[in-house]
Amino acid sequence: MSAGLAATALAVTALGATAASAVPAPLAAAAEPGPLMNYVVNTKASPGHIRKVENAVKAAGGTVLVSYRQIGVVVAQSTNVDFKAALKSGRDGREVQSVGATRTAAVTDGTTAAAASTMSGPAAEREVVGAPVPDPRENEQWDLTQIKADQAHAITDGSRRVLVGINDSGVDDTHPDLAPNFDAANSVNCTANGVADRTEGAWRQTTSAHGTHVAGTVAAARNGVGIVGVAPGVRIASVKVVNDDGYIFPEYAICGFIWSAERHMDVTNHSYFIDPYMFWCKDNGDQGAVQEAVRRAAAYSTDRGVLAVAASGNSNYDLANKTVDNSSPNDSTPTPRTIDNNCLDMPTELPHVLTVASTDKGGAKSSFSNFGLNKIDVAAPGRAILSTVPGGEYRTMSGTSMASPHVAGVAALAKSAHPWWGPLQIEAALRKQADDTACPAVIDARCTGTVQNNAFFGEGNVDALDAVKRGY
Repeated sequence: MSAGLAATALAVTALGATAASAVPAPLAAAAEPGPLMNYVVNTKASPGHIRKVENAVKAAGGTVLVSYRQIGVVVAQSTNVDFKAALKSGRDGREVQSVGATRTAAVTDGTTAAAASTMSGPAAEREVVGAPVPDPRENEQWDLTQIKADQAHAITDGSRRVLVGINDSGVDDTHPDLAPNFDAANSVNCTANGVADRTEGAWRQTTSAHGTHVAGTVAAARNGVGIVGVAPGVRIASVKVVNDDGYIFPEYAICGFIWSAERHMDVTNHSYFIDPYMFWCKDNGDQGAVQEAVRRAAAYSTDRGVLAVAASGNSNYDLANKTVDNSSPNDSTPTPRTIDNNCLDMPTELPHVLTVASTDKGGAKSSFSNFGLNKIDVAAPGRAILSTVPGGEYRTMSGTSMASPHVAGVAALAKSAHPWWGPLQIEAALRKQADDTACPAVIDARCTGTVQNNAFFGEGNVDALDAVKRGY
């Protein structure tokens, strides 16, 4: 998608006293275009303010990719190296509250690009992939037993009224365990500059099995084939927010949140962090503007009745005591930097996003799982989880990416049993119902807090059985 260029100027120099003696000077050279970049522009959430910002984008040599009147965010694209300054220079530019580039390297969406040298999102979460299991069975799913999903299924498998969005790398809807529960009408691809693409099959996976694996944990059907999901009776939709190089840029995530809200989803799973920064800092520049735009999108989704569940991350990092970030930005050259708690791992640290840590089969914190007192909400199994992968196969993967969909599935069961609950009620219930889990018996100074709420397990291991009890 091409961006506009600044208008060419014509200079006239008077060499004599009469008009006849004036000759045109050489045409001023047009500014060389810079790299193609995407931006989020924040303004007030009203049609009038959005319209003025759209005009300012065009006047600054940019193209409007998509506008979200609901939250006052415009996603724009430009090759103007002075785009941010030019955007604010005109009368309409006064409506701009903040503007920030969504990445540090040039945009390649929609073009043939070399694979990124540093992968992120699901790829960066370094899942441990085991050998395919040709004919797995429910009794191999220790994780379901650990969260009491097997007992919950005696009460309900979940309702067809409930829709869970798999915000990930795409889903293989032809998989025999996923096809019965897949909702194509509510699926979308957000990886072309954050513009929703509803083309048939655009929401399928292309380079990653990650989303298909997540989908199986949430809602693999009870159909006598393969495995069973935590909520095998609910519907799932694919909201593709991970591109073929493994990146989840802010405009993709924003598209996913807004889509999920407008399609009236009940729960969404987010097993990723938003690139290119592991932590987006609340500054007056690019990162602060992006943090605000994503925050608005997530808040809008919550307000529209969607509970977002997210992986805490796989860096064994204390989210409650941030000091350094050595891995950002991951789309160009990472530069070590000092950070503090105003820098957020998004979306997992956003308000009312349920943050999930990973546990092993024995119940211990997984070695890779991020942690943090009052940062982790609940914990769930995340190591060596058996689930679906493209091509009708099954295999194990490990990561907080695998823990989060367990909680999304339990949330879907809770919504099924209590259809009148909104996202805040489900969030509160899952936290309250979680099984208290103490810090390790062998003293680990990182595990601060109490049995009821600590840095490793939050308020405890998620409990599917309690989630479906109507007496709650």
